[in-house]
Amino acid sequence: MSIFSSLIVLLETFSHKVPLELFTLVGSIIEEVVAPIPSPFVMALAGSLAGAQGQPLWYLGFLSLFGALGKTLGAWVLYIIADKLEDIVIVKIGKFVGVTHKEIENIGKRLNGGWRDNVFLLIARAIPVIPSAPISIACGIIKINRKTFLTSTFIGTYIRNMLYLYLGYAGLGNYKQITSGFEGVESIGQFLLFGIVALIIALSYYKRKHHEK
Repeated sequence: MSIFSSLIVLLETFSHKVPLELFTLVGSIIEEVVAPIPSPFVMALAGSLAGAQGQPLWYLGFLSLFGALGKTLGAWVLYIIADKLEDIVIVKIGKFVGVTHKEIENIGKRLNGGWRDNVFLLIARAIPVIPSAPISIACGIIKINRKTFLTSTFIGTYIRNMLYLYLGYAGLGNYKQITSGFEGVESIGQFLLFGIVALIIALSYYKRKHHEK
C-alpha cells in the first residue's frame, strides 16, 4: 500500500472518530497540501456520513464552511511555499530561460485588485474539474494579490464543496465512486491550468524581447 493510500485509510478512520465539522476542517487542509489525494474525497465522504447520520440538508452548508476554511488554510501554505521557491529558482535559473524574478512578480501585479481577477479566480476554484492545488501554486509563483487569493479561494471552494457534499449526501454513488469519477477529468484540468501559466510567462518573455529590439 502506497503512502497516499495509507493516508486515505487514516482519513477514513478519522472521519468515524471525530465530529464531521472537525473532519471536514482537518481533512480539507490535508487534502489541499497533499495534492495526490483526490479533491472530492473529503467532502464526498463527509456528505455520505451526514446522510447516514440523518442530518438535514442545510447541515451541508455548515460543513461546507469548515471545508472551505480548511482548503483556504491549505492553499495558503502552498501559496507561501511556491512564493519562496520561485524566489530561489528564478534567481538561479532565470537568466538561462530569459525570465527574471521581477517579470514574474509583474505578472502577478497585472492580476491584482480588479473585480475581473476576483471573479476569474473564484470561478476557477468553484469548477470541480480544475484541481485546487495547482491554482494555489500558480498564484504563489506569480504572487497574485493575497486578499484576492484568500477571498476568492474561500468563496469558490465553498461553492465547490457544496457540490461534492450533495453528491455524497444524496447517495448518487458512494464517495469512492465519486472520487474516481473526477480523477481523470481533474488530470485534464491540471494540464490546462499549467498550460495557461506557461503561456502567461511565455508572453511576458516575448514582450520583453520585443521591447528590447
